[in-house]
Amino acid sequence: MSLSDPIADMLTRIRNAVRISRPSVEVKASNVCEGIAAVLKKEGYIADFDRIDDNKQGIIKIELKYAPDGRAVITEIARVSKPSRRIYSPVDELPHVLAGYGVAIVSTSKGVISDKVCRELKVGGEILCMVS
Repeated sequence: MSLSDPIADMLTRIRNAVRISRPSVEVKASNVCEGIAAVLKKEGYIADFDRIDDNKQGIIKIELKYAPDGRAVITEIARVSKPSRRIYSPVDELPHVLAGYGVAIVSTSKGVISDKVCRELKVGGEILCMVS
């Protein structure tokens, strides 16, 4: 089965796993998905991730993060730019997710980075998703 949008598949798998309080989730590996996982880890939304080689495409195993009372750290995760409609934004028009409490993940010429890093580097790009 070919996947037309691996990013949407990754976000849906994470969203579904968080809803049923699973400790981890596995997604098909790609460089963009690995970049998104790195941003989620850096921003504190997931505990860890690891790329596993399966002699095919590979798998990214993501360890989800929960608060001490059992609530999920990720409350909402949504795809913004889609293959059918790409959403690009210059640095001065990047969205502030939940007034700075959330994060927008952006694909730039510097790699896949958060909106906060985009503002520091003064670079815009394609808004992949928003997490809060």
